[in-house]
Order: sequence, then structure tokens, then C-alpha cells
Amino acid sequence: MRFETKAIHAGLELGNPTKAIIPPISPSTIFEIDEEGRDESDLHYTRLGNPNRLQFEHLISALEGGRTAAAFSSGIAAAKAILQALDPGDHIIIPEDVYAGNRKMVKNIMARWGLESSFINMTSLEAIEAHIQPNTKLIWIETPSNPLMRITDIRAVAELAGKHNLIMVADNTWPTPVNQLPLELGVDLVLHSTSKYFGGHSDILGGAVVAKEEDEFFERIRLIQRMGGAVPSPQDCWMLSRSTRTLAYRMRGHNEHAAQVADYLVNHGKVADVYYPGLESHRGHEIAKKQMKGYGGMISFIVNGDQKESIEIVGRSKLIKRATSLGGVESTWEHRQSSEGEGSVTPENLIRISVGLEHPDDIIEDLEKALN
Repeated sequence: MRFETKAIHAGLELGNPTKAIIPPISPSTIFEIDEEGRDESDLHYTRLGNPNRLQFEHLISALEGGRTAAAFSSGIAAAKAILQALDPGDHIIIPEDVYAGNRKMVKNIMARWGLESSFINMTSLEAIEAHIQPNTKLIWIETPSNPLMRITDIRAVAELAGKHNLIMVADNTWPTPVNQLPLELGVDLVLHSTSKYFGGHSDILGGAVVAKEEDEFFERIRLIQRMGGAVPSPQDCWMLSRSTRTLAYRMRGHNEHAAQVADYLVNHGKVADVYYPGLESHRGHEIAKKQMKGYGGMISFIVNGDQKESIEIVGRSKLIKRATSLGGVESTWEHRQSSEGEGSVTPENLIRISVGLEHPDDIIEDLEKALN
């Protein structure tokens, strides 16, 4: 079954006792126990399992090519569950320009749990290997990275992780499985903020972890999901499944429009540099071309000017909304360093734009007015 078909049909039959083409929302917090007694595989309490959650977990796992998945109430809850599944004193290697929320979570929360970390440039295989310590247990990659759009060679890092018996996690939020399939390239776990492209309409909060194997480490993540309680509501899972049915076609639009916007920005006198892996001028383009089917809807660019001027440019948009999230049908942008705060390695004159599904000529017209 091809991707577009799986996105529409996978998981529909799970927990759906009716003949409804679209499964109903199951708001009940409890489920009746069989007369023969409680079976752990049965649904009995919604924190532990819910029909709508099972449907979405099956769906996202099928699209990523995984064996199983765990859905969470937010992307950062999913990320934290992975790290909580490690032991105190374990060490991880993670990008220096990782999503700012995950950086703060690692440094301000997980460090107090005894987690050790090295934040490095993940484009160098030699640098990654040089930072492996006796207590290193996990390598975390984000490609393209947020917001510097650095590209990591997934297969090469996966081989390195395998050589050292390390767990490898890839945050695939930006590319989505439409554009990139890390599990096929050797990664163990894929992370998503499903609030972004899976939700696609800026109205759902969620996260997910997809596993290549249903192994002991994933069972730890599943335990944290169920007993930690950071689970999505039945309605959010239902809405995510609904939105995912159009994911393939929405991503084609994001890919196409972002490519046009990137070409426009490259030739603008007010723009010093454009970070978009679809451009041949991008330092990671050849690796991206090898592991991506499309280059996504995210662009970062450097303004010919200082921080104040960059903020003023963002403030002049009329169509493009000033907002910190991404992946919605509407275009959004922001002065990224202002959002990231302490520890940011983002240049002071960098603007990050999530290119939406408006007509690309309208997006470019708005950019033209804002930049000029």
C-alpha cells in the first residue's frame, strides 16, 4: 500500500465497533471489564489506552515504517519520555542548534535527573565520534536542524551508533515521513511534535515516538507514557488522524511553495544568506538529496542588517503571521533568536519562516513589502 493510501486508511478499523467510515470519538474514561476478568490487552482506563489513540498510533507508525508508536500530549512530552527512559548518569550527544524547548528541557530538567549531555555540531561524523564517552547511551539528531537547517548524514550516524551500541533518535518533525524516513536509514526511534505538520492547522497539541522495534527501551517509553500521564485526549487523537489523511498532499504544497520562496530570497538584495536544503548552494544539499524526497516548508534566512532591523522586517508583514510555531496551512515567521532565549546559537539577524499553502505569489508579495 502506497503512502497516500496508508495515510487515508491505516488504523480506521481499530476500536471502531460501528460501520462508520470515520471512527467516532471515544470520550469515555473507563471501559467495562469482561466477565472472565481483566485482560491487560483490553481497554479499561483511557490513560492506559483509548480507541482514538490506538488509531493514531497505528497510523503514524505505518507512515514512518515503524513497528509501534506512543502518542503524547505534546512534542516535548514525547522527547522527555525518551530521555526519562535512560538511567541517571547516562550521557547523550545532541545538536547545539536543537529545538530550543528541547535544549531547555535537557539542561534545566533532565540534568537534575542525572542526565549528562554534549551539545555539538552534528554535521561532522568525526566530531560525533570524538564526543562518545563510556557512559554515552544515545545520539539525538535533528535534520534539517531548527533553525540553522544543518543536515546530518542519517545513515552514517546510524552506522556509528550501531558500532558503539548506542540508541539513535531522529526528530523528523520538519521533514515528516512524506519527505524523509529515518527508520529506513538505520535510526531506532523517530520523534514528532504532531502539533506541526501532522496537525497542520495550528489547532492541536501533540507528540509521538515511533519505534523500529518493540524492544525493552521502547517498553520503558510506553511505561512513562501510561504512568506519567502525558497522553493526548481522544479528541486530539481523532483530529490528528483526520488531519493526517491530507498530510501527503499538504506537504507537496509546502515543498513546492518553500522552493519558490527560497529562490526569491536568494536573489533579494536585503538577504545575506538563505538556509534551505533544496538549494544547490546549501552546504548540506548533496546529503539532503540522498536522504530526502522533498525539502519541506521551512526556511531560515539572514538579513543584511542587525537584530533591530530583522525584528522590524518581521513586524511589517500583513499576510504572513508573526508566530513561533510552524507547519500550519498559514505562513508564519519570527525573529528566531528572540524566541529561543538563553543558550541560543542562532544569529541575531536570522528570520525563520514556515511557508504555508497560500498562493506563493501572495506570500512573495508580502515578503517584498516587508523586506523593502
